[in-house]
Amino acid sequence: MAPSDAILVIDQGTTSSRAIIYSTNGNILSIGQLPVKQSYPQSGWVEQDPVVLFDTVLESCHKALKLSKLPIDAIAGIGITNQRETTIVWDQRTGHPIYPAIVWQDRRTQPHCEALKTGGHEALITQKTGLLLDPYFSATKIAWILDHVDNARELADAGHLLAGTVDSWLIWKLTGEHITDLTNACRTQLVNIHTHSYDPELLSLFNIPEALLPRITACTGPLATTQKSLFGKPLTILSAVGDQQGALIGQGCFETGMSKSTFGTGCFLMTHTGNQPVYSKNKLLTTIAWKIGDDVNYAIEGSIFNAGTLIEWLMHNLQIIQSPAETETLARQSQREDIHFIPAFTGLGAPYWRPEARGSLSGLDRDTNKCDIVKAALDSIAYQLEDLLRSIRSDGVDINQLRVDGGMTKNHWLMQRIADISQISIKKAAATESTAQGAFYLAALALGRYQSLAEIVKDIHTDHHFLPKCTPEASDDLYASWQTKINQCIQS
Repeated sequence: MAPSDAILVIDQGTTSSRAIIYSTNGNILSIGQLPVKQSYPQSGWVEQDPVVLFDTVLESCHKALKLSKLPIDAIAGIGITNQRETTIVWDQRTGHPIYPAIVWQDRRTQPHCEALKTGGHEALITQKTGLLLDPYFSATKIAWILDHVDNARELADAGHLLAGTVDSWLIWKLTGEHITDLTNACRTQLVNIHTHSYDPELLSLFNIPEALLPRITACTGPLATTQKSLFGKPLTILSAVGDQQGALIGQGCFETGMSKSTFGTGCFLMTHTGNQPVYSKNKLLTTIAWKIGDDVNYAIEGSIFNAGTLIEWLMHNLQIIQSPAETETLARQSQREDIHFIPAFTGLGAPYWRPEARGSLSGLDRDTNKCDIVKAALDSIAYQLEDLLRSIRSDGVDINQLRVDGGMTKNHWLMQRIADISQISIKKAAATESTAQGAFYLAALALGRYQSLAEIVKDIHTDHHFLPKCTPEASDDLYASWQTKINQCIQS
């Protein structure tokens, strides 16, 4: 391999930190990965240690470099993709966080959101940011830390504190630069998606000083340069992108109407809507898809809070499976359609946005076994995805194909079930790491290895294609039963 041919991609997710080294043509040469723990101090609270987030990233990078057997001179630069909305506030004098990272799933700021809704501010916030007023986003998380950590407001006013999402924390630790890309910045609920900058009215509304916040950049660089001591030589940060937007790019959804769904800790459906924002009438989110140079594109997004976490719950809490791979075998052994699992462990996301909702399992009888429960759990993911697909169609966007990626796509029973419930074609990405693949493509674009997004498409492939096997009438009946149960959950 010639010097500076490889790209190192950091993929910092909710449950793990990964580093992937790609060759110049996008082949994976090595992967370093370490788990990341979450803590749950109170019901609805989810936290992580920011120091651990960075340490696991750095260790994963060195692990991937060692496994690749490449000299550091072979690395042309770094791409970064990350869990979004998770919020960190730190003292720039010491580099230490003043509070644990508040994870995107955390619901503690619901009272703040309700107070803003009561004050009549939600319409303004949605118009400016494309987002609903919900604890999911970063603004109320930053405000909570400033209001609940001793002397935090005083330190912020004195200019000692910095705040940001995971990308900005990692970049600051790697380079000393306080920056964030637009796809991450737009998820803070402090950025106007029309001006692509922090909005003074929103900053005032959430009582957050702009001086805390990172400078907003495009997704492609060069963005900053790492400290020499970290890798033995300075490396250029070539790209940064939020994980779901990374998957949209990694799946090649460059034409208006193209959609992808990523199955990770949660499940995230995103549809590319072109160079103008499209607002949803069905409580979906309008968001930035990417900023490449001066070109900004938009997307509509819906989020399911629990997907991979549901499998972990079956494995660790109920202990009815030993590994995620078992779910496919067990689900195939059940024919029950009358058992419904609503996994609202941390509320319901789009299109319901009911943070107070809690999970339920209904339809049990003496014949119910673990196969039925596992099937109902997987069914809940398919049904929630159909909730999102129907909402997007209702917003006037036609979807006849869905590209899928993430660990759960290994479960072909689930992928077929999604095709049956949704009555659309499901195409599974050949590259299981679509999120990181998107960061790679952006980094390669920054290096000039691709001249345009159109050039990238030829390197994107699928390896499985799932077509509906049940009738539309049968699908409608199944979905109607789901709707009955989820309405009962919301009303209880």
